[in-house]
Amino acid sequence: MDSTVPLSTASWRSVLTLLRSAFRPPRLLLMLAVATSLAALFSPHFATSFVSILARTVFVGLALLLAYDVAGRWPQRWLPRWVVQLLAIVLTAPVATLLAYLWMAGGSVLRVLEHEGMVWGFIKITVWAMALGLVLALGALYRERDAQARAQELSFALERSQLEKQALDARLRLLHAQIEPHFLFNTLANVQQLVESGSPRAAPVLQSLIAYLRAAVPTLSNESATLGNEMALVKAYLELMRMRMPDRLAFSVSVPPELAVLRFPPMALLTLVENAVRHGIDPSESGGNIRVEAREQAGIVEVMVADSGMGMRETATPGTGLNNLRERLRAFFGDAAELQLSDQPPHGLSAVIVFPKT
Repeated sequence: MDSTVPLSTASWRSVLTLLRSAFRPPRLLLMLAVATSLAALFSPHFATSFVSILARTVFVGLALLLAYDVAGRWPQRWLPRWVVQLLAIVLTAPVATLLAYLWMAGGSVLRVLEHEGMVWGFIKITVWAMALGLVLALGALYRERDAQARAQELSFALERSQLEKQALDARLRLLHAQIEPHFLFNTLANVQQLVESGSPRAAPVLQSLIAYLRAAVPTLSNESATLGNEMALVKAYLELMRMRMPDRLAFSVSVPPELAVLRFPPMALLTLVENAVRHGIDPSESGGNIRVEAREQAGIVEVMVADSGMGMRETATPGTGLNNLRERLRAFFGDAAELQLSDQPPHGLSAVIVFPKT
């Protein structure tokens, strides 16, 4: 009965994987270059031909490559893997050289030992193979350690980036939660004033508010909002405010089509427009005009809200809405974004959101 057990498909695949790993083209080319150099160095001192010497050095080189790769897969229990790989080089060099000489001597150890030239050849090839093998192995280990360090650094950087993104998303959600009630309550307070004063405009304004909220509320937390969406909401809001004070509020809203598709934080522009109405137009007896427009120059986008109302008081301090807006702009666009406030001659205020076009 045949007692041999054929290798399974999985075993053959493992062997092929090992051979592909050990004899990668860059390694083979380096080994052939070193083996050829050694054969050329030994040729004047050996009685055999250059081809015979080259065959031995190539065989030893292939054995060292295989031993180095097999040792690299050895489990780390008592010794570090790099120590096992260096020991594999030291042990494989004499064994592989001896096998090469036994093949030349027809498998006779005595013939090798009795032939002085073979003994010296064995010693020379063994010493050179061991020395060069250790040098090249140390170089490969250093490169592997350097590659592992870079990979670990990249992994840490990726993990840090993911954590920063999670923190940024959490901060944006918090800022949204602060801004949405702020806007909604201010708008409802305006409607309440109309109702309490018995104004006949209360019902139409309330209907417009309901229609506006139906369109606006689903977009408050929309992370893919665009500048065009924000301009549309601003226009609807100003239409609502003009119904409340038709004789005191005029406005214009314009955005170029190429800028309307840019990503823009939801409610950011509406915060400025609401401030213009509440602090600029409302307190003024004659009312005023609000101009909302976007423009781009040299890759920088400017979104402006300018009003001709009361202007900025010297004692005024930034409120929660503007502080949150600055935080949201920084979180959304990075440090390159900013909010600029300035007086609007002859009276009024200009607020400009500046960010890079991406």
